Amino acid sequence: MPIREDQVRNIFAALSSGQPEKFFEHVADNVNWLVLGTHPLAGEYKSKREFREATFAKLTPLFPNGLRLYTREVLVAGDRAAVELYANATAKSGLRFNNEYCWICRFAAGRIVDVRAYLDSALVQKLIDSSNQ
Repeated sequence: MPIREDQVRNIFAALSSGQPEKFFEHVADNVNWLVLGTHPLAGEYKSKREFREATFAKLTPLFPNGLRLYTREVLVAGDRAAVELYANATAKSGLRFNNEYCWICRFAAGRIVDVRAYLDSALVQKLIDSSNQ
């Protein structure tokens, strides 16, 4: 069944309102999540738990006021959606983290089952380096 743009926007709205748990309710437990790039968080994750432990759990402590992802554009075709996101946050180190993302998502039964996530690798590396000082 095709996914609709309004459904995708509603799912992703949880990331901009500081409710990641609500977002992850719409992600399949066995999601295949590929984070592209050359930074330490890049890799292929075979479950929601593995993805969250390798990324969100490591990033969350670096942002005292939280890290929110805001939806800019959503393009839908059948069971797939391209979601353009951005973040404007300040890390504990003082680094301004203004990242841009594009997540290509595949849906099944209203849940995200596959993601290819593109982002600014250099900025993620800079964030990690600044937190280790």
